[in-house]
Amino acid sequence: MYLHLGNDKVISGDSVIAIVNIEEPVSVDIKEIIENAELDKKLVNISKNEKKKAMIICNERVYLSPISSNTLFKRAIQYHKEVSF
Repeated sequence: MYLHLGNDKVISGDSVIAIVNIEEPVSVDIKEIIENAELDKKLVNISKNEKKKAMIICNERVYLSPISSNTLFKRAIQYHKEVSF
């Protein structure tokens, strides 16, 4: 099953490690994760000109999404319910 992150970006639900809210205020730790992913060329900003609302940490990449972390979490939960059956 797949997880839609916004702006036509879809990833495998199996690769998701964490979904984190990055709306202000953003902690120093979260900023550091984003900076490190950017330095390692593993950051994918799919927000384009929209406000970044969530960070999705995956096995190989870190995504910045315009969709809220709550909505993404609900989608991920739905994915896991479907996989369980």
